[in-house]
Amino acid sequence: MFTGLIQATGRITRKEDRGGECRFTIAPEFSLADCVDGESIAVNGTCLSVERHSDAFFSAYASGETLSRTTLGSLTVGTVVNLERALRLGDRLGGHIVAGHVDCLATVESLSPAGQSVVCRFSYPREYASEVIPKGSVALDGISLTVNECADTWFTVNIIPDTQTRTSMRYWRPGHSVNMETDVLGKYVRRCLAHDPQNILAAMLPGEAGGPAPASSTNEHTSSITREFLLEKGFL
Repeated sequence: MFTGLIQATGRITRKEDRGGECRFTIAPEFSLADCVDGESIAVNGTCLSVERHSDAFFSAYASGETLSRTTLGSLTVGTVVNLERALRLGDRLGGHIVAGHVDCLATVESLSPAGQSVVCRFSYPREYASEVIPKGSVALDGISLTVNECADTWFTVNIIPDTQTRTSMRYWRPGHSVNMETDVLGKYVRRCLAHDPQNILAAMLPGEAGGPAPASSTNEHTSSITREFLLEKGFL
């Protein structure tokens, strides 16, 4: 589990193809003195397990499934990648909950200056639209970012100066693909609604699908969550 707060970047120093799979050797900008073999490190937002390491490098293996869902297969020797070690209990959760399991690829459409920040617009697959909401969280190449605006096939995020210098974002250009992970909480809400929407509606909406009747008192709070609201937001 990660937070989407990039600790530092690193460089690919070696790439060994293994019949549709791949082994990477990566030199991070931080020391791995307290690292242990088998621990997880997010590489451009993709959770990989450390095979072996020294203070100055680590190697990790990417399966065919991982390569098919991420941009890792396109990495070359010298490529700069974002790195984050796994969250420890007691650490500050400064970004959001990131699993390191990439959902899809997003593509940079444009980059526009906004003061010292940069507004990036991305296109992404329509099937993930219900998991992308304004002011919600998304991880792009492992970077925890807040969605500014969004539609079914595009969204924008704001990149502050520190993120520009601390991450590989400084190499993003129109047409560049990044690993995208949507908010894990949104995934579970979507799954629950898809699996048994009627029972969930019954619990949430007065009078729906056999649910409790509306309260007679005009002072009772009435939920603003309606079937139309859920349809509009893409949950049904």
